[in-house]
Amino acid sequence: MLMDHSTAPLQQILEVHTQALALTLRPGTVAGYRYVTRRFLRYLATEFPQLRHPSELRRDPHILGWYRSLCEQQPPLSNATREDHLLQIRRLLNDLAANGHSIPPDLIRRQDFPPQPRYLPRPLSPQDDALLQHQLRGADDLLSLALLLTRATGIRIGECIDLALNCVRHLGPEQWALHVPLGKLHTERLVPAGVDIRELVDRIHQLRAASPWAQLPQSRGLLLPRNAAREALYSRLARALAEAAERAGCSAPVTPHRLRHTFASEMIRSGLSLPVLMRLLGHKDIRMTLRYVEVTSQDTHREFYAARQRAVQPHSVPVIAMPNCAPSPNPSTIRQAIAATRHLLEMYRRGLHQEKTRRQIQRLDHRLLAVADQLDRIIEAEK
Repeated sequence: MLMDHSTAPLQQILEVHTQALALTLRPGTVAGYRYVTRRFLRYLATEFPQLRHPSELRRDPHILGWYRSLCEQQPPLSNATREDHLLQIRRLLNDLAANGHSIPPDLIRRQDFPPQPRYLPRPLSPQDDALLQHQLRGADDLLSLALLLTRATGIRIGECIDLALNCVRHLGPEQWALHVPLGKLHTERLVPAGVDIRELVDRIHQLRAASPWAQLPQSRGLLLPRNAAREALYSRLARALAEAAERAGCSAPVTPHRLRHTFASEMIRSGLSLPVLMRLLGHKDIRMTLRYVEVTSQDTHREFYAARQRAVQPHSVPVIAMPNCAPSPNPSTIRQAIAATRHLLEMYRRGLHQEKTRRQIQRLDHRLLAVADQLDRIIEAEK
């Protein structure tokens, strides 16, 4: 670590807490924390060599000065990179405070974060989707069938690469599911697997048995055989998809993630609720799920008039069932109550027209998320 000896106590404390993250986070994420911590400590050592202990940290000049240096860096850092830096240092400072260090509150505030770009969902048009699926089915090779499987289930391409040979699980009478292993958000899940999905997996098994790569050590236990590193298979799948889209005559370039957007939009139009879609996609926040879903003006009108026809009282407010936590309050029921409240706020916010009020509701949601995070910390500390 690049730190002056005079700030060694601060350096050592941050190093210990960064190492502790390795118990719960993936190696690549921990490496990112280490990189950002080094940059933060290097700045403090250069600009404030007299700073020795975490309790001496102040929002102004230490945190604001560091953030200003990030904004002035050449070549400039992207908004996403600066946001990651702030999030990671805030996480470490919060950990220090939770472990008894005297850290001043509000060193990093919500208004410090740069604005996030608003990405529109990018599903394929129904015409392009039909053309592409027809092309992939006609190819009938391992790569094409793997791409069809990601389109049919909405899983990430990296999750498809990591599927096990026995990824299809029998849960009960007429109940089958695709077991998706630990992925991007360090979670695993089960995706319902109908007859079409099971037939796809069976066909992949047949083609895999004839592949010369199936017996290689790196293919052992995996549904998709490989002859090189995982990243090489990812590149082959992306290239196969782009070539299939071009042969099919799709109107725009197609990337693996667009298959996931297409799946999400199709599920919403088929009547699937957002909370269930969030679970299928493996998201932890419903706001991320909303970014995947394309809702056109035709969808809005169709859903509005269908809802009016079903409603006995056109203006009745839907009520989400809340857990009955009065008799025996516990962490699970409290989490459910917070999640239900956040969902109600989001539904209310989406019906507002004034941007100022929408931002206020969004800030309330951020506070509830912070409450949930703090609750988890308290629960962990009590264990």
